[in-house]
Amino acid sequence: MKALTIAAVLAIALPATGALAADDPRFGATTLDLSAHGEAKAQPDMATIDLGVTTNAPAAADAMSQNAVAMNRVVAALKAGGIDAHDITTSELNLNPSYVYDQGQPPKLTGYEATNRVLVRVEDLTLLGAVVDAVVKAGATNVGQIAFGLKNPLAAENEARFAAVKALQDKATIYADALGYHIQRLVNVSEGGGEAVSPPRPMAMMSMRVGAAAPTPVEAGDMTVSVDITGEFELTH
Repeated sequence: MKALTIAAVLAIALPATGALAADDPRFGATTLDLSAHGEAKAQPDMATIDLGVTTNAPAAADAMSQNAVAMNRVVAALKAGGIDAHDITTSELNLNPSYVYDQGQPPKLTGYEATNRVLVRVEDLTLLGAVVDAVVKAGATNVGQIAFGLKNPLAAENEARFAAVKALQDKATIYADALGYHIQRLVNVSEGGGEAVSPPRPMAMMSMRVGAAAPTPVEAGDMTVSVDITGEFELTH
């Protein structure tokens, strides 16, 4: 869980002269600047998987041709498994030479490696394990990380906002009481960068059982949605 970020600055403005002081309605006020962090738990309802195909061949054209055949099978397996074409996005397409390096000898070209990877958005998590099994059977050689998310994070974000505001108010009260002041008013409040945290998980850690009677088990767990805010309070004795 992300640690609470606490920063407090007590600013007591000294009397001054000049037009600038007269034009500033807050000049001479005692202010308290605070930051607060709020979190909410939510159950993911979607996931993104990184997967693809890597092929090797002596000739570049053969490496690309073999890769295309295998990748077409993988994409067909995704669509057959209930994944919409709009949820399949190519993320990497590479063709690189392969060399052997012997001590004291110039690099020797041994062939070419072609890689094609896609990001797959899965909106029905009950399909996730079966989809992974299907693409591996279809020829996928690379199944990377899986990231869980929310189709509509607004409700969780608002819950985190309420938590952040409560934390901000509680801290302001504590500081004011400790300093012998009263909170006169909230001058301003702003929201910083929030985030929805569900650490990407390597599929290798999810007990993949390709070819097993039951689909690969995948547990989404909970994810944390967080919001950070700052506020400025005017204090009085």
